[in-house]
Amino acid sequence: MTTLGIDTKILLLLSGLILLWALALGVWKFRQMMASPTALAHPYVDIAHRAALMYSFATLILAALTAFSGFPTAVNLVAGLFVTFFFVAAIVSYMVHGLRQDTDNQFENPVHGTEAFMWALIVAEIGGTAVLVAGFVVGQFF
Repeated sequence: MTTLGIDTKILLLLSGLILLWALALGVWKFRQMMASPTALAHPYVDIAHRAALMYSFATLILAALTAFSGFPTAVNLVAGLFVTFFFVAAIVSYMVHGLRQDTDNQFENPVHGTEAFMWALIVAEIGGTAVLVAGFVVGQFF
């Protein structure tokens, strides 16, 4: 049996926690659907639920890439945590809009800093994932 590195263990744990969060968000969505005359939850409650489900599995992929990476543990962990931080931040922002029920399009009248946040998210998610894919390539093909 191969022992997993701490980088992989942390990302696997985060994946499981995000999945649990997604399931809890599903209960919130269900409650809103049951209480709504249209049988629909607020759009951002729906988005938070779906995003959390997708991000839980995306984090699982990050963990798998990390497990087979040829890069040092610290590089993998930092890259994976940057990506996961923005996954979590996005879910939280969707939840805030779902709680406030203030919009069905967060870019229509964006909160101050939304554009900067989105650029940081883009750089961190693509950059961090690229680092982990590169580490996988180095570890498995070279």
